[in-house]
Amino acid sequence: MILPGMEAQLKKIPGFCVGGTSITIPGIENKVNCDVIVGYKSVYRMCFAMACFFFLFSIIMIRVRSSKDPRASIQNGFWFFKFLILVGITVGAFFIPDGTFNTVWFYFGVVGSFIFIIIQLILLVDFSHTWNQSWLENAEEGNSKCWFAALLSFTVLHYALAFSAVVLFYVYYTTGDDCTEHKIFISLNLIFCIIISIVAVLPKVQEAQPSSGLLQASLISLYTMYVTWSAMTNNPNRKCNPSLLSLVNNTPSPTPAPGQAVQWWDAQGIIGLVIFFFCTLYASIRSSNNTQVNRLMQTEEDQGLAADDHEAATGEDGVRRAVDNEEDAVTYSYSFFHFSLCLASLYIMMTLTNWYQPDADYQAMQSSMPAVWVKISSSWIGLALYLWTLVAPLILSNRDFN
Repeated sequence: MILPGMEAQLKKIPGFCVGGTSITIPGIENKVNCDVIVGYKSVYRMCFAMACFFFLFSIIMIRVRSSKDPRASIQNGFWFFKFLILVGITVGAFFIPDGTFNTVWFYFGVVGSFIFIIIQLILLVDFSHTWNQSWLENAEEGNSKCWFAALLSFTVLHYALAFSAVVLFYVYYTTGDDCTEHKIFISLNLIFCIIISIVAVLPKVQEAQPSSGLLQASLISLYTMYVTWSAMTNNPNRKCNPSLLSLVNNTPSPTPAPGQAVQWWDAQGIIGLVIFFFCTLYASIRSSNNTQVNRLMQTEEDQGLAADDHEAATGEDGVRRAVDNEEDAVTYSYSFFHFSLCLASLYIMMTLTNWYQPDADYQAMQSSMPAVWVKISSSWIGLALYLWTLVAPLILSNRDFN
């Protein structure tokens, strides 16, 4: 619905859009306001519906401990009625009048997206540790030279991409006289990435966490540079925020005029969606061996059926059937699951709209500094989280961080 020209195409449908093609069939007249169901308005309203839907179920599923709870059947069934509720909320959202809703929901999106970015960072830190530990175990069990070469290759690749990004940032995003913030952002994050890389290989840290290494630090550094770039692309000052198209064509970056459609499929939006899909998929299939992450993400260490439950899952006729393995305790928090998807809906909304702030009637979509500070502060929190995973075993030596 945000593709350019969609409104013009809908208006060609006879008897559909107000102001569109009309027909002379009695009883059929143009009643649909196509200005509302396309563009950024549709993104705000559909994501509002999804966020409300998941927040509602997040409230309903609070403190569901096992499948014996009657509410667990709602989580695992009643799909027709749940889809019906979602469709109903979505249809109702399109009747919300413009005005205050636009401004208020934008700030809801900013706050929710910030929290979801933090969840993404936690998952990324967990993924980096799991990745490194898995390859180290493979190196001990198999061809060590091959696995260590792979670890070294990816580490060098990540640092090369991160360093190249820093150079490009200084060349293209700090040229204006008012780009002091960008210089500070790039310099600080470069220094922070160097710090975490040094800490990751300190003898004390290596002794407390033998699996700690530069692979994790390089991946976190690369992601930090992406977030830094994403933050700078939301700077309203076009002299400090050139579009990729303007860089390729060596032309000034134009500012969207009021009423002009803003293209959403820019590079940082696409990369943001790819990272979102990766983190959502990883959160769904992950089986972390980090007890602290499991506790934070409200999941159990051993998810799914245990190996000794194989016989229970296979009937006498040899046919395997689904077995309820949550009679004693659920393997993940139903409430936190829906709350995460509520935040994900807000993150999708902000990503598809480039974190632009709409005015009261959507006549202008402009970049805003709040989006810049939300993203750049999230990068600092992500670096702090990773640094804490390195030094926590040293500071809290009486705690188990395995």
